Amino acid sequence: QVQLVESGGGLVQAGDSLRLSCVVSGRTVSSNAMGWFRQAPGKEREFVAVITWSGGSTYYADSVKGRFTISRDNAKNTVYLQMNSLKPEDTAVYYCAASAYSGTYYLKRRGNYDYWGQGTQVTVSS
Repeated sequence: QVQLVESGGGLVQAGDSLRLSCVVSGRTVSSNAMGWFRQAPGKEREFVAVITWSGGSTYYADSVKGRFTISRDNAKNTVYLQMNSLKPEDTAVYYCAASAYSGTYYLKRRGNYDYWGQGTQVTVSS
């Protein structure tokens, strides 16, 4: 059984930084990549970033490129999302998720993730 536990959310001011963590336990051989998604009130859950466990390949949504960095520590079974220059538009519940798929076409889409964390709230004030 795969479990994903997120932490690190909170209330910060615009321009500040925050680092989210996602600890993964019980992952299977079918888990190829870890993604971060976010959902703001009244909006669809949207893709933020993804990283592969093996090669560390990354891909970002245009809205966060240059500001957010996804990384992983395989020894700790942990994925991180370093968020810099935060904007009020970044306010959302952030979720980590595990996928067995490969390739950007699949990994950008929430339907291709098998396991999800509980989410952690990030609020950015002006």
